[in-house]
Amino acid sequence: MQFGLTDEQKMIVETTRAFVENELYPHEMEVERTGHLRMDLIREVQQKAMAAGLYAANMPTEVGGAGLDTLSWLLYEKELGRANYALHWTCVARPSNILLAGTPAQREKYLMPCIRGETWDCLAMTEPGAGSDLRGMKASARQDGSDWVLNGTKHFISHADVAGFTIAFMATGEEDTPRGPKKRITAFFVDKGTKGFSVREGYRNVSHRGYTNAVLEFDDCRIPADQVLGEPHKGFEVANSWLGATRLQVAATCLGRAERALGHAIAYAADRRQFGQQIGKFQGISFKLADMAMELKAAELLAWEAAWKFDQGTATDGDMAMAKLKATEVLAMIADEAIQIHGGMGLMDDLPLERIWRDARVERIWEGTSEIQRHIISRELLRPHGA
Repeated sequence: MQFGLTDEQKMIVETTRAFVENELYPHEMEVERTGHLRMDLIREVQQKAMAAGLYAANMPTEVGGAGLDTLSWLLYEKELGRANYALHWTCVARPSNILLAGTPAQREKYLMPCIRGETWDCLAMTEPGAGSDLRGMKASARQDGSDWVLNGTKHFISHADVAGFTIAFMATGEEDTPRGPKKRITAFFVDKGTKGFSVREGYRNVSHRGYTNAVLEFDDCRIPADQVLGEPHKGFEVANSWLGATRLQVAATCLGRAERALGHAIAYAADRRQFGQQIGKFQGISFKLADMAMELKAAELLAWEAAWKFDQGTATDGDMAMAKLKATEVLAMIADEAIQIHGGMGLMDDLPLERIWRDARVERIWEGTSEIQRHIISRELLRPHGA
């Protein structure tokens, strides 16, 4: 593993950071204070992102993306992650790579419009009674002739309000396993506007203002068989094959915000004077800065190593779990300490720190809770010993 960045990677970092600072930062205050991201603003920034070559950059070149290797992609995600989440996720969209699992016809219908910026996708897995335990989902689908009929409810579905379609994971029966019966899961493309499919406004959220969640309801929603993604009853296999690096994406965006918060803390510690000297000269502050920098470096190294191993085909679930766990918990620590260094001003919305602090909380929950990550890591450690 090489620790130095290539010239291309340096260019990606510089280009993305400049775009974030010039095109996203100026709109953060509006989104934070209104909790709303205007469609005309989305389209304005979207066009600029396309012109800069940053839109759908996670996609391979053969479908119009940038074809980035995993480490380069995460460096790009880190820079985008410095900004308000709604702004960078919606205006500089990265379509889910699970869309690449579709048939040629499905790619043309669903993937390509996302890459062209005509619509967005959303994934529907979580239910009111099934979060970490996705096998416990109650939403189901049954075959009826050549069609499938979907029923049930999904919630916490990110940006479903702007998405043109959802990829819904539904229980489609059971199978016997050595550990007892387990539900079979199938993934379906469901177009917005399909009879029996409705999108309701979700919950008010303390994290990521402007980045909405929704409740999806399926009431005898009938869809044709050609809208199954992958094979029937193989939804988990599709998800595991195509969504494996999603936790690295979460880690990278957390690193961007952590770095931004640390930068504010360092600048304030150097400028603020108390008792006749810079507060950064007091051990109570300087030791905080040292710990923040050290933990951020450790989190970066875990994420970059996991990215490198992913491209080598040697990354394990434990590698990605460690990266996600460390980055999300480091972000929480750095955001909190940055506010402590700023004192009361850290909680004012003149600075991005209170927003970073609020936003950090959800990162230890979505895409697998910290407890799930620890379970994955410990399971990987114990399996060779038969435990």
